[in-house]
Amino acid sequence: MKRKVFDLRGWSRARRHTQTVLHIPGFVIVDFTAHEVGRVLDVPFGERTVRILDHGFRWVRVHPTGTGEDTLGDALTAMLDASGAARQLYVDIHGGEGVGEDGLPWCDDLYLDVIADWTPDGRVTEVHVIDGDELEDAVRAGLVTAALAEAAWARARTVEAELRAGTYPPLRVMTDYLRDPYT
Repeated sequence: MKRKVFDLRGWSRARRHTQTVLHIPGFVIVDFTAHEVGRVLDVPFGERTVRILDHGFRWVRVHPTGTGEDTLGDALTAMLDASGAARQLYVDIHGGEGVGEDGLPWCDDLYLDVIADWTPDGRVTEVHVIDGDELEDAVRAGLVTAALAEAAWARARTVEAELRAGTYPPLRVMTDYLRDPYT
């Protein structure tokens, strides 16, 4: 596994940006806006390509707190364009999470991710589980056990089903925050 801290301030793609961190019960929200980017970011999504980073785009992370280290979980990031339109949801499947002394969330990434199209009211229209090859490589390299990989796949399928059904809890936190940011 690789430990990832959700802190985009040093991201070389974003030349000028702002980032705010908000702690609410059960979650940390990191709201990052790339005001000026050096390189746009386009990613595959099903049969098409989606732009998820350009001038004025926001990435908002809803990161649960409380599951702790060595506990399977997930964290949600929404990518929004400069007008606030939804571009993509991205869910990291992880093997532990927490909040550092700096107040920023971290997770022990299990390589597997769930991506989705969604509408601002929280309705998910298309979902894909991605990066299974990265998880398989990590198992072969001895970085992740076969049992943990199997659990990650089960968690990814649960997240996929919850997104499709509109019952994924972090998505409700996200839509509430985007509708009326907590201040």
